[in-house]
Amino acid sequence: MDNLKEEKQTNSKKVVYQVFTRLFGNTKTTNKPWGTIEENGVGKFVDFTDKALHEIKDLGVTHIWYTGVPHHALVNDYTQYGISNDDPEVVKGRAGSPYAVKDYYNVNPDLAVDPAHRLDEFKQLVERTHKAGLKVIIDIVPNHVARKYKSISAPNGVEGFGVLDDTSVTYKKDNNFYYNPNEAFKLPEWKDGYLPLGGEKNALIDGKFDENPAKWTGNGARASQPDQNDWYETVKVNYGISSGGQKDFDTLPNNFDEADYKLHYEFWQDKEVLDSWKKFKDIALYWLDVGVDGFRYDMAEMVPVEFWSYMNSAIKTKNPDAFLMAEVYNPDLYRAYIRIGKMDYLYDKVDMYDSIKHIMKGYGWTDHIPVVRNKFEDIELHMLYFLENHDEQRIASPQFVGKAETAKPAMTVLTTIGTSPIMIYFGQEVGEPGAEDAGFGKPSRTSIFDYIGVPHHQRWMNNGKFDGGQLSKDEKALRDFYKRLLNIAIHNEAIMGESREIHYYNKEHTNNYNHRVFSFVRYTANEKLIVVSNFDEETSYEFALKIPKEIIREWKLNKENYILTDLLYGDKNNLSLRNDEGTIKIRINPLQSFIFEVL
Repeated sequence: MDNLKEEKQTNSKKVVYQVFTRLFGNTKTTNKPWGTIEENGVGKFVDFTDKALHEIKDLGVTHIWYTGVPHHALVNDYTQYGISNDDPEVVKGRAGSPYAVKDYYNVNPDLAVDPAHRLDEFKQLVERTHKAGLKVIIDIVPNHVARKYKSISAPNGVEGFGVLDDTSVTYKKDNNFYYNPNEAFKLPEWKDGYLPLGGEKNALIDGKFDENPAKWTGNGARASQPDQNDWYETVKVNYGISSGGQKDFDTLPNNFDEADYKLHYEFWQDKEVLDSWKKFKDIALYWLDVGVDGFRYDMAEMVPVEFWSYMNSAIKTKNPDAFLMAEVYNPDLYRAYIRIGKMDYLYDKVDMYDSIKHIMKGYGWTDHIPVVRNKFEDIELHMLYFLENHDEQRIASPQFVGKAETAKPAMTVLTTIGTSPIMIYFGQEVGEPGAEDAGFGKPSRTSIFDYIGVPHHQRWMNNGKFDGGQLSKDEKALRDFYKRLLNIAIHNEAIMGESREIHYYNKEHTNNYNHRVFSFVRYTANEKLIVVSNFDEETSYEFALKIPKEIIREWKLNKENYILTDLLYGDKNNLSLRNDEGTIKIRINPLQSFIFEVL
């Protein structure tokens, strides 16, 4: 525990800015459903100019997660560059899912000014990002690949996935995929009015896709004809688990949840590991050589934790500072994927995100926040918080809360309460509602499958000036709030110090304190912060906030009065001590937060 405290106090807060790379620089506002790249436009690597990156850094960001970089299946003709066309019937949308990767050794040609030099253009982006003082994260999706995976860019001697598979059997230890021998793949039966490309005529849309024998689908569906709701555009990667569930790989000793990555790396050196394991490890090390600083792993819990021990220990051996975050949605698996799988950070979706969303929507109580925190107290450093990402509804969409400002107290709490990273999704800081009917993608989420513009973000981008010149007054104010908050997080040492909730104490001892309010303290020996947030959209509250005696003693406060300054907007207040208990007279408006520093 002492080591954990030391780590909290010496490391600075990490702030991840997820950006959907193809959408960021797109200035076209046509937004035609199922629109082509010419009609709806697409952003490029070069759109992340020095100015753009400077503004992102100044927002209070430390890491950029460039989503959709590896070359994935899409409906566009790049055959002049040696790239095969993809069948629209196994591509979601027109621009394609970033999680149906087709070539792990190159990048999406849509993102390059000159597709022949697309990897060089990405390397230049990495250099610009580093020059701006930011770290680079990209996706790796070990659980599945595109149905038509074919790397034309792999280094000499590197075989593509499935090239050497024995397709006469369902499962074989070193096969990369699972098969249904003697059965051909059949396209899903399209339902609910769905048609590929929205029904547009295309030479490749003929009701069939050549895959014989059929492979298992990415989400684990085994039928040769997957359902429309399956991940039909992808195939499941075999990690050495037979169709009956038997593991064909070594397992770690029982005490290895306490071992560091160096011991994990040593463990695997004399072990026979599977071909798929080696392939993905080599892919990760390749991208580290390109200059990438870390990875976001899609659906990590669908891949055995032993693989992650092998993969991540190899990454950490090459770069001990690599940033590794992952989707794991089963809380019972969190500790295994952190301690055995050597993940740095996991999404706190099921507990914290879902709880905060309920509070924002008006039917959850702030009382539940400490419950979630206490549940993961031993791993809180590893639980990444967020309110938006590409999978979740936009805050400003009617399907979430319909008002971007409603996120202010939630963002204040999530950003300042823990030592783990906070993540925001591009456009969140200007209230993007994700209202477009993009084709495959539907309103409430900014589509990751279609060529589309992001209107609020485009107003901030202001035709490449990146100065917010077209934003409304309210949108500017919202971005200013995010900028103030995130910079407090990365520049104030107390944010990585101790955290104590005072919410329950005030519920018991303070008149007019309400379950729509939440309060806690953050502190180190040098800095003391008191955070108070009002989640209510309509009601102001007045009360005398209490700071318990044990905190006053720990802070070694002994004067009758201390000046408080709100770090967000500079408001002044007063902390009064009486009988060793602190009192602050608070009037807090709807959706308002204070981050008081004790002076």
